[in-house]
Formats: sequence, C-alpha cells, structure tokens
Amino acid sequence: MDFTQLPHPGRVMAEVWARIACHDDEDFEGGAGPEALQAVNRATAAFMARATGGFSPAALALAYMDWAMHLSMAPGKQAELAVKAWRKAARFGAYAIASTFDRNFPNCIGPLPGDDRFSAPVWQDWPFRFWYQAFLLNQQWWHNATHGVPGTAPHHEAVVAFAARQMLDMFSPSNAPFTNPEVIRRARETGGANFMNGARNLMEDLARKAAGQPRAGTEAFVPGETVAVTPGEVIFRNHLIEVIQYRAATASVAAEPVLIVPAWIMKYYILDLSPENSLVRYLVSKGHTVFCISWRNVTQEDRHLGFDDYRREGVMAALDAVNAIVPGQKTHAVGYCLGGTLLSIAAAAMARAGDDRLASVTLFAAQTDFTEPGELQLFVDPSELYTLESMMWDQGYLSAGQMAGAFEMLRSNDLVWSRVVHEYLMGERPAMNDLMAWNADATRMPARMHSEYLRRLFLDNDLAAGRYAVEGRPVSLLDVRVPLFVVGTERDHVAPWRSVYKIHQLTDTDVTFVLTSGGHNAGIVSEPGHKHRHYRLHETKHGELHLSPDEWVEATPPSEGSWWPAWEAWLSARSGGPASLPTLGGPGYPVLGPAPGTYVMQR
Repeated sequence: MDFTQLPHPGRVMAEVWARIACHDDEDFEGGAGPEALQAVNRATAAFMARATGGFSPAALALAYMDWAMHLSMAPGKQAELAVKAWRKAARFGAYAIASTFDRNFPNCIGPLPGDDRFSAPVWQDWPFRFWYQAFLLNQQWWHNATHGVPGTAPHHEAVVAFAARQMLDMFSPSNAPFTNPEVIRRARETGGANFMNGARNLMEDLARKAAGQPRAGTEAFVPGETVAVTPGEVIFRNHLIEVIQYRAATASVAAEPVLIVPAWIMKYYILDLSPENSLVRYLVSKGHTVFCISWRNVTQEDRHLGFDDYRREGVMAALDAVNAIVPGQKTHAVGYCLGGTLLSIAAAAMARAGDDRLASVTLFAAQTDFTEPGELQLFVDPSELYTLESMMWDQGYLSAGQMAGAFEMLRSNDLVWSRVVHEYLMGERPAMNDLMAWNADATRMPARMHSEYLRRLFLDNDLAAGRYAVEGRPVSLLDVRVPLFVVGTERDHVAPWRSVYKIHQLTDTDVTFVLTSGGHNAGIVSEPGHKHRHYRLHETKHGELHLSPDEWVEATPPSEGSWWPAWEAWLSARSGGPASLPTLGGPGYPVLGPAPGTYVMQR
C-alpha cells in the first residue's frame, strides 16, 4: 500500500505499525516502538490543530468543566446571577418604555472604555438603541457569570471569560447588516452598492490568503523603496542575522554606538518605517552611530534552532561586529519586545562572565517577568503548548498566520469585527499606512526556539525566578549593573506595562521607566510631532524605595509629546564626547551590500 496517499495521521499510523512489525519485543521495549507511537500522538495533535486554528479543544473543555462544576456547587453565586438578571431585565424594561416616548431619555448602560461600536449618533434611533442596550446588559451579565465563581482556577476563569466574550462579540448587533444602522444608512446612500463592494473586498482577501499574499495595499510599502530607506550597509551576515550599519548624518558622532535588537517575529523595519517616523533615522540625525539586527525568516530546516542560538548567533555575533568596527567603546544595546527579553538574558550572561562591553540597556515593551503577561497567557498552558508543539513538530516552525490569528483574537473588536463591518458590510477599504503594511509582513519562528520560549519563560518564568540557564549555568538580572531605560505602553495587549514594570523588582541598578500612550507598536513608533501623544518618565536610582505601578503613575505627572527626545537625551548623557565618524565595515566585516539587506525580503 502507498502510505503517502493516506491523510496525514493515517499515513503516520501506518508507517508506525510497519516499523513496529519489523522489531521484536526487545527492540520495542528498548524505545523503538514507544518513540514511534509518540510520533502518532504528535501527528494526531497536529492534524487536530489545523482544524482548530492551533487552539487546544482539551484546554477549552477543561476550563469550561472547571467553571461549570464550581458554578453548579455555588448556590450563592447562582442566586447572585439570578438577582442580577432580574434587575437588568427590569432596568431594560423601564428604559424601553420611557425611551419610546422620550428620545433623549438617558441610556441605562454605557459601553466599556475603548468600545466605539455604538458611538455613532444613529445608534440612538429606534429600534437600534434597544438592541445595543440589551446587548451591553447581556455582556455585563456574562462578565459577572464568568468571574468570581468560587473555586475556579484563575487561568480557567480567564479562558471561559475570553470564550464568552468572543461569542458575544460575534453576535453583536453591530456585526449584522440589518441591525447596524450605519450599514443601513450606507446601503440607502449607495443603493446597495456597498454590499457589492464588500463582496468584492471579501473575494479579493480570500484570493490573497489562498495565494499566500499580504493584504491589499501593502504593495505600496516596499522595504528599500518606500520604507526602510535610511542609508546604510550590511556589514555582517550569518545563518540567522544580517547586521546593518547606518551611514552617519552628522559631522561627528557620539563615541558609543547603538545596537538595536528587534524581535524575530517581526521584520526589523518597524523602527525604520517612513522617513518621518523612523527611529533609526532620528537617532542618526542626532549624531549616533546605529547598528541594527535583521533576522532571517526561518524555514522548516531551521526547526532545531533554539533560544541560545538566537543569543549566540544573534545578539553576541552582532555585538562582536559592532566592537570590531567601533573598537574601544562600549555599546548602548536596545531590545524591542522579544528582542528585549533576549537582550536581557544576554546582558545577564555577559555580566556573569565579566563581559563589560555594554554601556546601557534599553528595553521597548519587553517582559522579563511573566507572572502577569496579559491575555496572551490564555494560550499558554500545558494542553495548549502540547498542541502548538505538535503543530510545529509537523511543519518545523510557527507560521506568521498562526501567530497573527492569536493576536487578532485578543482584540477581535478592533482587528476582526471592525474590519468585517467596514470592509465587507460598508464596502470601504481603509487607507493602508506603513505600520499596517509592516504588520502584514511577519516572520516565522523555529519550533525549538518557540517551545523553549513558551515553556521556560512564559509557563515556568525561569528568568525572573533565577533558574534560566545559559551554557549550563543560571543567570540573574541582578548581575546587570548598567543603567536601564525601560518603555511600557498604556494599551499594550502583548506586553502589559505593569508586567514590563516588574523589571524594577528584578534588577539592582538605576532604572528609568517611561509609560507612553499607545499600544505595543504605535506607542513605540511615536515620533516628535505626532498628535495626541503623552508619556510619563521617572528614574528610580539604585537603592531607592520601590513604588507599586499605581503609586508610580500617581507620583509621575504626564508630559505632552513624544518620548523619543527624552530617550535620546538619556543616551547622550551616558555617552562620551564627540568622536570621528566610523568607517562602514571593518577588519573581517566587509560591506556586503546596501540596506535593508536580503533577509528582510524573505517571504
């Protein structure tokens, strides 16, 4: 029989039975059989993961059972929910009667902060106001039902609440064409052409997804042409990274260079978008010599690469290049998101080894303690990790689309349903911008590295606990004595700022912490002149008393504008005097080609 014609789990199972049949009992007991059967487990889990989008049905079932069983054994909570349901029904009934005769009668409930689905004045018209008020009351009741059930594990409670919110959002009156007054008004204005345009948008998106192409409009933002255009040269390349050295834009430069370590789940040019909002260009214009890592987009053959490979072949290899080109000077190292976590580990390992090549460490939206990682923790438990690891075991990496799906679920109103309403029901394509185009240009993560990251950092929190080992020995952030500049963003769903703030508890050095407006990406790409931006900044000196996050906010007044100038001033204050311009490349590091290099072009 030709096993290759079977569906994936069936093919693996057939191959396994064939292998077992070829071994005697001794071989089976020695591990040949169990190893093969483990492959069947992995193949089956991977097959199921494709059907569920990478989510573990077992994890959801366990969470639901925990919540439902404890709720069934909590008559007090049941009585509380019954009373709340009766009160909400009575309140809605009174509102419905009063508002029928008085259009200006105040609403009985308002949406949560940041929920703009019902902000248009037309939602106050009859009968739409009744529908959305009933929806918000129902949403509030389900929040009460999924929280505070005695005995339920906090993680399971969060999973059930998240699932309930996803179901409620799906049935929001804003998502249906005949219960959304904005869509109805648009249909009247266009004679129904909005539905034709929406269908065309949907078909185009489906065709692009099937062909593996990015969203419509991204073709206008090409690295090296419209984005990532700060002049520079690639001066180093290995299997994992390219290092870009940017050309000086001033007559002299600060003595200490800057090395940027972006996250490997993103293309590096998040920090070098259009010229007007490029952090790299801003630093170069202020007289800094800037180097940046550009990560390779890994393939199935790179499944064996682990977290330490990214440290050695990434951060340390790039630092060696910087030191060769700017000899005798320490380096200001900058890490963004996962790149900041990796840089923290590298800095701790360097400190333990007596390697003093760093002048400072800057972390953008980077976590070092994962006890409060935000809603991403919903996707991290043993069952979910087994599902993800099985999927990566099969394909060798975690794809960009699989990562994007998880992030979209965290903000389904903004990233899923808002898009459905505007692009498919209203028939309106939003204007693409550089940040949106960059977000669609994601990368893959090798299986081993992603598994190590999720288990050792997210699940076990080894770094904060002092258990994370580099080259067989644990490292500690307490050994890092260079000054730190740490940035958190107010609306970060990936690295919540209170989690980022925990760096104060893990280090024994001066920490300058900035809390800026915006989210995980928009809060960092916050160039001077950007409207409606503010930030808070405070330096906690070594030895000063620790403040809780809320105490820190209360004691730190906001400043209007971008935090970039404050950070640049902080870098300059910790740099030496002006120095002559460094050469592009150096001994052993020849110029290999112009920025943005070749790795950023990989799909």
